Amino acid sequence: MTYNTAFVPADILLPKCGDMKRWSVIACDQFTSEPEYWQEADRYVGSAPSSLRLVLPEIYLGRSDTAARIKKIDDTIREYLAAGLFEERKNAMIYLERTQSNGKVRRGIVGAIDLEAYDYRPGSRSQVRATEATVIDRIPPRLEIRKGAELELPHIMILIDDPEFSVIEPMAKKNLVTLYDFDLMGGGGHVVGKLMDAQAISEADAALGRLKEKCEMLFAMGDGNHSLATAKEHYENLKKANPGKDLSRHPARYALCEIVNLHSEALEFDAIHRLVKVDDPYKLIMEMSLELGLSGIPSAQRVRIHRNYTVRDLYIRAPKSKLSVGSVQAFLDTYLKENGGYIDYIHGGDTLRRLAAEDGTIGFEFEPMKKSELFPTVIADGALPRKTFSMGHAQDKRYYLEARRITE
Repeated sequence: MTYNTAFVPADILLPKCGDMKRWSVIACDQFTSEPEYWQEADRYVGSAPSSLRLVLPEIYLGRSDTAARIKKIDDTIREYLAAGLFEERKNAMIYLERTQSNGKVRRGIVGAIDLEAYDYRPGSRSQVRATEATVIDRIPPRLEIRKGAELELPHIMILIDDPEFSVIEPMAKKNLVTLYDFDLMGGGGHVVGKLMDAQAISEADAALGRLKEKCEMLFAMGDGNHSLATAKEHYENLKKANPGKDLSRHPARYALCEIVNLHSEALEFDAIHRLVKVDDPYKLIMEMSLELGLSGIPSAQRVRIHRNYTVRDLYIRAPKSKLSVGSVQAFLDTYLKENGGYIDYIHGGDTLRRLAAEDGTIGFEFEPMKKSELFPTVIADGALPRKTFSMGHAQDKRYYLEARRITE
């Protein structure tokens, strides 16, 4: 069957294990400065089958045991497959309802995106586009995980600009078969997944086709930008290694994802803050003040700085970007390269304030961008500075649940 857009059905694997709460774990790029979260997840999961054993939390990237952890992931995938842990739904889409920690319900559809229609490079006019700058250095370690794995598990969320609620929301009124319905670990709320029948898939595809005719950009990355970029690189490497081979039906051509409507009431944009650790915080602040013209005189760009339990609002009078987060990021990239130090990206002001109280750390807190600015800004200017926004609080991020084979 031919589909109207790059979003298509997939052969989706779901676990047959009884304890779905232990199976499903939050996206690997969350809680990267809070090892206690992942330690508690590991304790809670114990020896039960879990997606935690099939992904590498980013808090463990770059450690001496990273290679061993990746090998363990590959071995566990083979073990789960050999044990018949999964049930496959062929040519499927799943309608998803996620009750967030604030009680609001976020609706989405799980399917596959055609990587031939995605290009994360600056200036891309592809059907699927990155919304933030892709950091090329972040791809190789993720590629090491993907290239040896037989399965993928997605935390990718892709946005559509559908103010008429024509694609996803009509699925809520259909009588669909429930596949899963359970509470998520770690305060992640609740999730319900329903199997879309052929008619529902056809209607969603037709609605996406109509939306495509109205929009200059149909799909914009929400979460998982680097995960999708890694899938793209893996597929491109596969093509280079097999010149002349027809890979049009190869499973690695696609990546499992969830599409979500930008206009969903449940979808909120949060700022992503910066936590910086350096030998001399005073020097960093002084040089930033000179470079960005920081002062207490109000201007269009503001940054709230946390250090040693003190808070100060400063305004950028010599901006390097259209957004305050972009101006600060541009300075930090250069400063840390020349002077050394460490930067982490923090979801949640409370977490930032707590971590910034430690010696040698500085927290940079930003205001969130408006949802209405996303599509017009990406269409006009291209990708935003990396880690500009986050869709919701950390515990409301996508949890690993569905899987898909990416090898023949």
